[in-house]
Amino acid sequence: MSNKQAMVAIYTTHTEAEGAVKELQRAGFDMKKLSIVGKDYHSEEHVIGYYSTGDRMKYWGKQGAFWGGIWGLLLGAAFFAIPGVGPVLVAGPLVMWIVGALEGAIVVGGLSAVGAGLYSIGIPKDSVLKYETAIKGDQFLVLAHGTADEVTRAQEIIRTTHPSEVGTHELRTREPVGATS
Repeated sequence: MSNKQAMVAIYTTHTEAEGAVKELQRAGFDMKKLSIVGKDYHSEEHVIGYYSTGDRMKYWGKQGAFWGGIWGLLLGAAFFAIPGVGPVLVAGPLVMWIVGALEGAIVVGGLSAVGAGLYSIGIPKDSVLKYETAIKGDQFLVLAHGTADEVTRAQEIIRTTHPSEVGTHELRTREPVGATS
């Protein structure tokens, strides 16, 4: 049994999610073990896009200031256009888990790219579906991973920020059900 875990907290607004990230940072949580994911809003009046200048990401969109700040704190950044969900932005190690699932041609029935990334690290499919529903509903996920002790500490900090829901999961690599390559 692995000693690695992940804690996933759901927040209804980007302000709440950003507050949680900043609270974890203030408490000394390793920012390399933290991810955030959420949807941005497509609008015909605003340009949506991102670009990289050196090691800094820039993003244009309704929540550009929020994502710019988050991408400055966390390692890794990505923008995905996911069918049925829309534009999704991700920061942190979750980016590499999603890319790994996509590059490995891992397809899990009924899951988006974000869901395939979460499932590939051991989060149960029923929980993944709940997290995808939260993203589709314009909510934000904050994910902390590490040893059981690190995740317990992160969960204690996160609970003070009043997420709408918090789940903890054992992490392990597994072959997705229905995987294709």
